[in-house]
Order: sequence, then structure tokens, then C-alpha cells
Amino acid sequence: MGELKLPHLSNKSGRCNKMKLRLAKSNSFNPWHNLSLEEYLMSTVKDDEIILYLWQNEHTVVIGKNQNAWKECAWQQLEDDKGKLARRLSGGGAVYHDLGNLNFTFIMNKEHYDLHKQHTVIVNALKSFDVAAEFSGRNDMLIDGKKFSGHAYYFNKNKSYHHGTLMVDSDLEKLGYYLKPSEKKIKSKGVDSVRSRVTNIKDKNPNVTIEKLKQAMDDSFVELYGGEVSQEWYDENIESINELYGKYSSWDWRFGQSPVFDISYTEKFPWGEVEFEFSLRNGEITESKIYTDAMDTELFKGLSENFKGCKFQRDEIKALIDKTMLNEEIKNDVIDWVNDFEI
Repeated sequence: MGELKLPHLSNKSGRCNKMKLRLAKSNSFNPWHNLSLEEYLMSTVKDDEIILYLWQNEHTVVIGKNQNAWKECAWQQLEDDKGKLARRLSGGGAVYHDLGNLNFTFIMNKEHYDLHKQHTVIVNALKSFDVAAEFSGRNDMLIDGKKFSGHAYYFNKNKSYHHGTLMVDSDLEKLGYYLKPSEKKIKSKGVDSVRSRVTNIKDKNPNVTIEKLKQAMDDSFVELYGGEVSQEWYDENIESINELYGKYSSWDWRFGQSPVFDISYTEKFPWGEVEFEFSLRNGEITESKIYTDAMDTELFKGLSENFKGCKFQRDEIKALIDKTMLNEEIKNDVIDWVNDFEI
């Protein structure tokens, strides 16, 4: 495995640090293993710990928890080309991973969750290469106005994680080939394609490598948080994540049931894209499915199931949405959208 280089602790402020910092690395390039390990680390992180988990996937598309696998990417071409489709726990949109990309995950108890601080770890790591990065919109980081990093978030009881991509030298042609976002999503960003709005860190500084960025992320993390540091590497033969691996690699988790629906409505909002699909019989909704790349994975919880038996009438649908959804601002957006349904 070789000698591990631990970053030097810094305590410039003179503060007393009690937080324990764990630097976790995966030796696998298998997305189903790496996502299983991510969930395992979140389930086992202690209240006084913060984990920075760095990992890579080879030739992979990862979609958000509530996305439609059949429509978000060229999954059949991906699998024909020996790639893997994976679905994560967090919300957000589809991303392409290859070995020119480094993934990060900050894992901690909710009380330690600090998005600004977590962003700062990345910004400071890139500053060490004279690369200026900024956070933009709901989940992007940019270099010179182009996206190099997409983020997503997950919260479960008292645990949380914030993860994302750091594109160092990704194959942008393959990224554009395998990702197939809707026309509305592309138009909302004012660009012609996925390829035209992304960049690699190496385009700004050709001296940046994955290994150098890993070390810079470790250094920045420890410098900013301070505390007792440990580092650990994980291989694929981890018995404790076998059950999780079974979930992440399964057809049901990655694709789910996708019946042929009679009618579909799709709209893009500032907070995410939404797709309602309905099967109808005798003027009633018999089956429904809601897909979204919204960051909040619980946003439409229960609504799809509640649509069953609802009359396929605009006022009935709006009343059910008003009754079920909790976020007032987003609920009003959706209800206004229903006014445009052709019923």
C-alpha cells in the first residue's frame, strides 16, 4: 500500500480542538462499492468526528435519488461500453465519473454541518494551485464561469453528508455523450449542451493531478477544522457493507419500476426539474410517478402514492398537492404549473 503522507496539523488561532478528523480513501473504482462505503461511513460516524472521504469511479453515470434513470442518461450505451449506472441517496442531477474526476464527501453529525466551511475546504485546496473557484446557484462550483464541480446533500436523522465531483482531467466528450438532460434544463442555463458549460481544473493549471488534489484537500481540511487526525484506506472486501452493495448494485434501486404511463408533464423551476407521470382509467389516476432533480429528496414524499384514485381533474390534482406538500413556496410553483396542464 505504500507510505501514507498525513497533512501537518495547524492551530494558528491557538484554539483547543477536540474534534476528531478522519481522512478516508477508497481503493476501489466501483461506484456500487464506493456509494455503499459512503453510506456505511455516514451510519457509523461518531458525534465528535468529521470524515473527509475521497473516492473515484471508473466510467460511471450517477443519478440523483429521485431521477428517472430511463431519461437522464444514455444508460444502455453506457452499459454496452462496460460502464456502470449508479443511483445515490442524495438529490440533484446526473453526473459522469471517470478516473479524471475526484469525488469528495464530508460526513458528520448534523450539528457540525457547515456548508460554507465545507466549500472553503475546496476553495482553499484549489488556491494552493493558484486556481480561483466560486460557488454558484444551488449546487455548482465554477472556474471562470464554467462548472467543474457539482454538489449534492443528504440528511438522515442526526447524520448528514455533502458530496460532489472535482473534475481534474475528465473526458468531456464522454460526459456530453452519456448525459442526456432535458431541453428545458439546458435552456434554463442559457447554453447549447452539457459539454459547453463544463471545464477541467487542468484547463486552468496543467500541473494539477488527482494525487496532488487529494493531498491538497486533506491539507485544507485539517488546516481549517483542526483536531486529532487519522487516515484509513478501504478495499472492496468489506463484509460490513455487503448488504449495502447488494442494494446499490440492484436493478430495483438503479432503475425501479417504470410502467408505461398514459401522460407525462415536465417543467423546470429554479429549485429543480419535475416530471409527473400518470396512468389513467375511467377518469382516475391509477398509477403515478414523480421524478425530480431537486436537492431535497423528501420534497414530494407521499404525493405520488396519494395521487392514486384521484380524479384526473385540474382542481382535484391541485387540492391534493396543496394538502400533501409542506414547502409553501415550491407548492405554489407546482400548483401554478398544474394550471397549464392539458386536461
